[in-house]
Amino acid sequence: MRIGLLTEGGYPYVGGDAGLWCDRLVRGLGQHDFDVYALSRDKRQEDEGWTPLPSQVRRVRTAPLWMAEDDGVGYGRRARRRFTDAYGELAATLCAGSAEAAGLAPTAGAESAVEASATQADRFANALYGLAELAREEGGLVGALRSETAVRALERACRAPRAPRTVREARVPELLTVAAHLERALRPLSLDWYEDDGLGSADLCHAASGGAAALPGLLARHFHGVPLLVTEYGVRLRTHYLAATDAAPAVRALVTAFHGRLAAEIYRRAERITPGNAHARRWQERCGADRAKLHTVHPGMDAAPFTEVGEAPDAADPDTLVWVGRIEPAKDLISLLHAFAQIRKEEPKTRLRIIGAADGAEGAAYLAHCRALAAQLFPDEAEGPHAVGDNPVSFEEIGGPEAPTPAEAYASGAVTVLSSVVEGFPISLVEAMFCARATVSTDVGAVVEVIGGTGLVVPPRNPRALAEACVALLRDPERRARLGAAARARALELFTVEQNVAAFHGIYLEIVARCPVRRVVLEAGGEPLPFAVPAEARVPGRWTDPALRGVVRRGPGWAGQRAPVRASAAVAAMPGAERVR
Repeated sequence: MRIGLLTEGGYPYVGGDAGLWCDRLVRGLGQHDFDVYALSRDKRQEDEGWTPLPSQVRRVRTAPLWMAEDDGVGYGRRARRRFTDAYGELAATLCAGSAEAAGLAPTAGAESAVEASATQADRFANALYGLAELAREEGGLVGALRSETAVRALERACRAPRAPRTVREARVPELLTVAAHLERALRPLSLDWYEDDGLGSADLCHAASGGAAALPGLLARHFHGVPLLVTEYGVRLRTHYLAATDAAPAVRALVTAFHGRLAAEIYRRAERITPGNAHARRWQERCGADRAKLHTVHPGMDAAPFTEVGEAPDAADPDTLVWVGRIEPAKDLISLLHAFAQIRKEEPKTRLRIIGAADGAEGAAYLAHCRALAAQLFPDEAEGPHAVGDNPVSFEEIGGPEAPTPAEAYASGAVTVLSSVVEGFPISLVEAMFCARATVSTDVGAVVEVIGGTGLVVPPRNPRALAEACVALLRDPERRARLGAAARARALELFTVEQNVAAFHGIYLEIVARCPVRRVVLEAGGEPLPFAVPAEARVPGRWTDPALRGVVRRGPGWAGQRAPVRASAAVAAMPGAERVR
C-alpha cells in the first residue's frame, strides 16, 4: 500500500510539531510505502533539516507555507473571469458563514436552516475546487490571489445587501488583511503535487492534522479519487479561533468563517477521522464531523525508557512532589506554588521539584516570576532573592545532575502534579503513569480521559483543592502504590506506540478495502484494459512487473489528457528522500 503522508510544520523536519508521532507510525508500518508531502512553517525549520528517515519513506516533497514567490502566470480573459467567479463565490460563502456564526442568518425552521447550511457548504466546495482546477490548468494562483481583482471580489461580497453588518463595514486595510490571509491559506492549491506520479499514485492520503495539511488530500480526492484519512490530536480550527481573538471584528468574522468552512469540507470528504482524545472529538462533532466517521486513536508513546522506574516504584522519595513539563503561563505554576505553601503547613518535610525548560521569551519571563514567587513564599529558607539552594522548591532542567532523563525526574518523587489551565493531551501524565506514579491533576483538556480512575483530579486555578489532594496522597503510601500500579497498567494498555500503530494499520486496510482507487488503464486502441492494475500491485515479486504499454486516464476535473503508465516496480526503486520545491 502506498500512503501519502501530509504534514504541516511537522515530519520530517527536526523542529516539527508531532514529528515524533509520525516517525513512530512510519517506522512501525514497514510493510507499507510512504511518500511524505510536507508544508514547512518557516525558514528556520527548513534550515534545521530532516530527521533520519527509514527506508519505507520512498520520497519527500516539500513546499514552504510561509512564503510564495509570484508565479508570473498571466491569465487570459476567460481564466480571469473564472477566477473572479470562483473567488467571489468563495467570498460570498464566508460572508454567509460569518452571519451564521453571529446568529444573523434568516431562520424559517430547523429543516430550512439545515438545507441552507448544506447549500452554503456546497457553494464553498464548488468555489474551492473551481480555484484548484484553474490553478492546475493555468499553472498557479499566487498572482491572482494577490491581485486587485481578488480584493475587489472580496469587497463586493462584503458590501452585498444581505451581508452581516460586521463585514459590510470592513475598511480597505481589513479587506487587504483578509485577502492576504486567504492567499496564504490557499497556497497548497498552486502546488504541483496532484499529478499521476504525485498524490495521484497514492492508495490513501493520511493528513497528520487538519487545515493546510489536509487541503492537498482534499484535492487528491477530487482529482483522483484517493481516499482521505485525517488525524487531529489538536483541532486546528480551535487554534484559529483562539488566534483570531485580537483581530478586528471584520477580519475575525471572515477568517474564522473560512477556516470553519474548510474544516467542515475536510470532515465531510474524509473517509475516516481519528481524534486523539474525547476533547478533540467533541470539537470535531461540533464543527460538523459525522459521528460514524470518528474513531479515537490515542497518541502512541514509547514506554521502554520508563520500564525500570515503573517496575520499582518503591524507590521514590515519599516526601517529594514532582512537576515535569514546558514552563509557560498555561501550566499555571503560580497556583502550584501557592498550593505548595499550604502543603508545607500540613507536611513541613515536603519538597517540590519543578523540572522543565522555559518556552521562548514569554516562558523565560514566566520562569523568572515563578522563581521570585518561590523565594517570596519561603523567605526563611532561601539564601537570596532567586536562590534555590535551601528552598523547598527547586527549578531544574532535564539533563541536569539530579534529573538527567525524564524517567529519573519522575522517579525522584512519590506524586506527580499537573496544574495546567489549558492542556491538550497531557504527555507528562502518561509518562508518570508509565513510571507507576500517583498523580494529582487539574480537570482540563483530555486529563480525565487519560487518568481514568487512577489519579486525583481537581478544578483548575484552585490552589486549596490542589493542596488537599496532594496532602491526601502524601499521607497514604498504600493508596499511592495502588493508584500508581493501576496507572501503569492503564497506560500500557492504551497509550503505547504498539497500540497506536496497530490501530492505524487496521484503519488503513479498512479504508483501502472499502474505497479503492480505481485507475483506468487504456490499451493502445483507447479501450479500457481489464485487470491492468491488480490488487497485488504493491506486493514485490513477479506480480509487480507486468509489461504494461498503455496510457492512464487522469481523474475527474482534468481535460482528458493521457500520460504513460509507470510500473509499481519502478516506483519501488525510487531513491530515498529527495527535496522537490
